Amino acid sequence: MELVIDRLSKHYKNKMAVDRVSLTLKEGVYGLLGANGSGKTTLMRMICGVLKPTSGEVKFNGIDVSEEKFRDLLGYLPQDFGYYPEFTAYDFLLYLSSLKGLTRQRAKDRTSELLKLVGLSDVAKKKIKSFSGGMKQRLGIAQALLNNPKILVLDEPTAGLDPNERVRFRNLISRLGKDRIVLLSTHIVSDVEYIASTILLMKNGQIIHKGPLEEIIRPIEGKVFECLVDCNTAEYLIANYPIINVREEKDKTFLRLVAEKAPCKEAKAVTAVLEDLYLYYFNKEANKSEQLYGIN
Repeated sequence: MELVIDRLSKHYKNKMAVDRVSLTLKEGVYGLLGANGSGKTTLMRMICGVLKPTSGEVKFNGIDVSEEKFRDLLGYLPQDFGYYPEFTAYDFLLYLSSLKGLTRQRAKDRTSELLKLVGLSDVAKKKIKSFSGGMKQRLGIAQALLNNPKILVLDEPTAGLDPNERVRFRNLISRLGKDRIVLLSTHIVSDVEYIASTILLMKNGQIIHKGPLEEIIRPIEGKVFECLVDCNTAEYLIANYPIINVREEKDKTFLRLVAEKAPCKEAKAVTAVLEDLYLYYFNKEANKSEQLYGIN
């Protein structure tokens, strides 16, 4: 099982949304991280055949994304999930099952199975317009799984989910990744950190890092510090270093930051985590210091 993305690009007049991305994905969960405008959604839409690339191609086991056979293998949850508000959850999934070519009995069985899987069995006969945002998102996840896809693409799948729902979702995706390719994008770093076997970091239309967690955070290992300092020292550090976190505490300020070496006597080196790397790359105030600390 192999999804090959070969030199995929998308141009919009004066903007290069995706710039010659090449990836080979096998079974497992891939977490796509990036700030708004980094090209994540454009990349995922091209992988799903919703958007035609300017150049490059996508193939799964030799099947091109433009072929009907590819769509039969694909499950997709877009960032803006569309639904019919007057439909019940049960009828909505039956309707989409017919569009995906499931037999009537298979559609009924699969619909009941998935509603239970995403925790919507008790509201199966309620209209979607009465659902909360999190419930609608769970229904979107269910529809993406109707045809038991070999490629599952989820764009911001945890948007609107509360912490308990996110834990349930993470456990579900971990199981699904054993026998299929799962690609998900999210702004919630912990979701990726817990379940992705491979992390893809996207910036300005390019994949700037890819690999397992321990490899991804290597550029900032030994460069993350925490300190509790007075106001004057805090102002100096904020003005001169990439800041990961700030917390005011009475007459002191707690800082978590990135530096080549301890920036002040109070600073202590701490273990780097994925959120440190993410905030470092996509914090606008930190960006000006990227070249200074050699993390490119």
